[in-house]
Amino acid sequence: MSEPLYFEDFELGRVFDCGTYALTKEETFEFAREFDPQPHHLDEEAANQSMLKGLSASGWHVCAIAMRMLADGVILKAKGLGGVGAPEGRWMKPARPGETLRMEAEVIAAKPSGSKPFGLVTLECRLFDSSEQIAMISMTPIIGKRP
Repeated sequence: MSEPLYFEDFELGRVFDCGTYALTKEETFEFAREFDPQPHHLDEEAANQSMLKGLSASGWHVCAIAMRMLADGVILKAKGLGGVGAPEGRWMKPARPGETLRMEAEVIAAKPSGSKPFGLVTLECRLFDSSEQIAMISMTPIIGKRP
């Protein structure tokens, strides 16, 4: 096992490849039934008649996928100590079942604590489908400093 990433490893502008995620129709329906039961996430005909012009995952589902990808791509490789929030989330295009989503996370801010052995890192997580960016979510984990 390699040494974890520490706060000092999160220099401004660094971009992490967070891999890919294949979005399925089944999970789109499952998430919507449980957490976002709007007709355009639950019924293909309603989705076709909506402003989205087809079935798409809930934006909250997209956020959950992004969190998983960030955990696998960055957080679980770092001296992660928790988080302080997600100051921004934007859904620019629908995430469609059948697409393979790709995510990258760029360090856009890094603020060391003056009195604690950690710092706050703000990551801009950009999700893409096969042709363009579809969402952006910024998250701020707490990352431990190098001992």
